[in-house]
Amino acid sequence: MRSHLRPALVLFLLLTLLTGVFYPLTVTAVAQAIFPAQANGSFITVDGQTLGSELIAQPFDAPRYFWSRPSAAGYDASASSGSNLGTNNPALLEAVQARIAALQAAGPAVVEPVETQHPTPADLVTSSASGLDPHISVEAALYQVSRVAQARGLDEATVKALVAQSTEGRQFGFLGQPRVNVLKLNLALDRLQ
Repeated sequence: MRSHLRPALVLFLLLTLLTGVFYPLTVTAVAQAIFPAQANGSFITVDGQTLGSELIAQPFDAPRYFWSRPSAAGYDASASSGSNLGTNNPALLEAVQARIAALQAAGPAVVEPVETQHPTPADLVTSSASGLDPHISVEAALYQVSRVAQARGLDEATVKALVAQSTEGRQFGFLGQPRVNVLKLNLALDRLQ
């Protein structure tokens, strides 16, 4: 029995040091050297004040700002999760209808004639899998242009141009869809005024 215990303990300690100390320290050091901003949370700081992270959604509900995708986690990064509600779940349907009503009550959504209007973009009324998605689709941003422009007293063309400037392309040129980081867009809006 003792002949098996000593090698097992030595192996346990060796693997603990290797996987519990050496590997995490190495990965942290490499991340800090190669991607320091991302390794430290990708915080956006203006005039010495941290306003948020470009990787985590921020709650916006004032009509003068573009709104983020709804969060099933209440915009709390420590509670990241989706709602886990199926497409036929009455609670999901009720939540989506309430979000559509809130968007409509906030102000004008689009400037197109009623017959050519697009439906409310899905990412404005459904939460993401993590509940903390910092991006919305370009369509979701354009859907909000009229409301934001009216609330700020800006020309819609100016706000649309800002959305175009804030649009991020596909990752690596082919992954995903073009998207808009809501926090960055709202900060750019604030800089306009």
